[in-house]
Amino acid sequence: QAAKSARTVVIAGVPDGLLHNDVMTDILTIHFQMPKNNGGDVEEVMYPTDKKGVAYVTFEDQKVVESVLKKDEHRLEDKRFSRYYPLKVTRYCENVSSFIIYLVVLPL
Repeated sequence: QAAKSARTVVIAGVPDGLLHNDVMTDILTIHFQMPKNNGGDVEEVMYPTDKKGVAYVTFEDQKVVESVLKKDEHRLEDKRFSRYYPLKVTRYCENVSSFIIYLVVLPL
C-alpha cells in the first residue's frame, strides 16, 4: 500500500462555518467517493484543519488520487447549501503543501 501522503489530496475552498464540522466531513467523504467525481474509497477526511477552508482527503488506493486530480472542476453540492462551492484539489506534498494552500486560499 502506498504511503499515506501519496494517497492524500489537499482540498481548498471548503465553505467554512456553514455546517457542523462532522456534517461537512460527511459531505466531503460522499463527494470524493462518487464515480461522477472520479472518486473512490475514502480512508479518512481531515476537517477542520489548521488552515481555514482546507481539508485533507486520504484514499484507500493511490490510483484514485490520479483520477480525482484529472477532473476539471470539483463542485461541492448539497441540499443544505444555497449554491455549489468550487473546490481546488491539489496533490499533497509535505514540503510545499502550506505554500500551495497559501496560493490557493489567498487571492493574489
